[in-house]
Amino acid sequence: MRKVKLLFAAIFMYSAAFAQEAKEKEKASSQDQAIIDALTKLQKLKVSGYIQSQYQWGESDARLKVGAANENSDNAFNRIGVRRGRIKFVYEEGITSGVFQIDLSEKGVSFKDVFLKIKDPWTGTSSLKAGIFDRPFGNEIGYSSSRRESPERSTIFQTLFPDERDLGAALTLQAAKTSPLNFIKLEAGLFSGNGINKDTDSQKDFIGHLSASNKIGNKIKWGLGASYYNGHVYQGSENIYTMNGNTFKLNSEVSNKGEFAKREYFGVDAQFSLESKVGMTKIRAEYLFGTQPGTASSSKSPNASLLPVTDTYIRNFSGGYAILIQDLGISNLSAVVKYDWYNPNTKVSADEIGLNNTNKGDITYNTLGFGMLWAANKSIRLQAYYEFVENETSKNLAGF
Repeated sequence: MRKVKLLFAAIFMYSAAFAQEAKEKEKASSQDQAIIDALTKLQKLKVSGYIQSQYQWGESDARLKVGAANENSDNAFNRIGVRRGRIKFVYEEGITSGVFQIDLSEKGVSFKDVFLKIKDPWTGTSSLKAGIFDRPFGNEIGYSSSRRESPERSTIFQTLFPDERDLGAALTLQAAKTSPLNFIKLEAGLFSGNGINKDTDSQKDFIGHLSASNKIGNKIKWGLGASYYNGHVYQGSENIYTMNGNTFKLNSEVSNKGEFAKREYFGVDAQFSLESKVGMTKIRAEYLFGTQPGTASSSKSPNASLLPVTDTYIRNFSGGYAILIQDLGISNLSAVVKYDWYNPNTKVSADEIGLNNTNKGDITYNTLGFGMLWAANKSIRLQAYYEFVENETSKNLAGF
């Protein structure tokens, strides 16, 4: 009986130990699965970013992009600062993704991108997005600052598209990757027309960009595009000035106040790259023209949270840029030359400006820049760049 009791006790202890081991295995398996689930979710979240620290020097009347204004207008000055400090979060779940990008610098913290994107479930090449994102106009707006070879965008884009981004919704249409028509893409959307600030009226602006890009062999890439912008600017007073010859003609009907002036842009863009023994050669260019409402002193597009209360000046403009980037063999060095211009009023020039209600808002600017890039490694790039900024002169306009 004692042996039987011992046998039953041994069997019981073995069963209990086996049950305990099974529970521990089940617990470990559950923990492993929890870790796997957590890692799967983390894989759906992508975090990226970059920092651009800059030292800038300018002549006495220059306007630098970092630091405060010149404290002594008689002397040249310099500033140091963080031009861009970006952190970008992208979370993807199936055909849906959310993007949130912020900018951190000594000036504070601000947001850049906040949008939701839904891809088509069949090809994954067409999509719909809504929120705050780059305006689909031309090539330079969407060309990331982390890759751009010049420190800033061209004068015409800084003037017509301040903040680069806008609040709205856009549709992208593109054939499947296996289709022979995949090289063509259409982007179009409706936007508030007020940059990343609050929408201030019930009008919406249309922006569209039709582009094509492809390769010729393994050495050549090309791209072409055409853009259109049809929008509005609120008229804050009854005084509307339009060009008649080389003169601004005044229309002061009371009904003008509270109406909207037409804002219309046309643009073409081209990109070309060639890989050869001397290194990669890249050329990009854009040309824009159209109608832009502004003030007497500026043709900058609105990007404020309040409606303007100034008189409206309607101008025909033109401008663009061309940039050449040449890699220098295998040295990780690249040379850059860029020229851009912006003529806010094609109806007047030189000494005509300052007469007949024209003002500094009608002055043309030309910028020639050149520099060197050194790709130290995949994470660090150093840039040296110098710009000659030249404004149109007029003996009839003080300061110019």
